[in-house]
Amino acid sequence: MKKLYLSNTDRKIGGVCGGLGEYFEMDSTVFRVLFVLVTILSCGIGIVGYLAVWMVIPRKPNPGKAG
Repeated sequence: MKKLYLSNTDRKIGGVCGGLGEYFEMDSTVFRVLFVLVTILSCGIGIVGYLAVWMVIPRKPNPGKAG
């Protein structure tokens, strides 16, 4: 089963768009452009949405780290 995680490697701010790109097997730039468009067209609501998603999606576990 596929799980959605924040990206550890493809990140500009929080890894949200990189994680969405990895999950949907798409270029993360598409999600970045969508977030910018939503933010511009909604007078800033996209920023609130990005921050909410950033807080909800878990960070991808590091397989090499002993816990």
